[in-house]
Amino acid sequence: MSIFLNTRLGKNQLTPKQIVSDPILFLAFGFGSGLAKKAPGTFGTLAAVPIYLALAQANSLIVYSVITLLITLVGIPICGLAAEKLGEHDFGGIVWDEIAGLLITLWFVPFSWQATVIGFVLFRLFDIIKPWPIRWIDRKIHGGLGIMLDDVLAAIFAGVLLLLWQGYFTG
Repeated sequence: MSIFLNTRLGKNQLTPKQIVSDPILFLAFGFGSGLAKKAPGTFGTLAAVPIYLALAQANSLIVYSVITLLITLVGIPICGLAAEKLGEHDFGGIVWDEIAGLLITLWFVPFSWQATVIGFVLFRLFDIIKPWPIRWIDRKIHGGLGIMLDDVLAAIFAGVLLLLWQGYFTG
């Protein structure tokens, strides 16, 4: 039994092999993590953890910022093209937005394993629950920008809450 999908995906019925062999789809599917049968968004967020750890090791806010902004901005065309190739807007397996989301959540937070885990959980919570205005953006803004923007906002909510939590317990 596999944890990965073994069916055809999207309205255009792409196979997992087509997805991992297409560079845009491979990135959009979070290096294949979006092919998970259950909770692809959570697996996509998990795919961001090694990227986050590498950036945290760099110990440079400038490097972290540039790479996070780059990942976020290139996510707009990556997610938009992936949606077109799948024939379906914001297909669940498109998880590049989750990768950017975790990096944004942890952007200004000093590294600790506790902060990483709490940031992960907070981001997933805001991304799943989608309180206003996240839900409105998710429904009204389409294309790559719409796919990315609701997760960026969920990440900002999660990041602010995490910073407040850290300030409360460390300040």
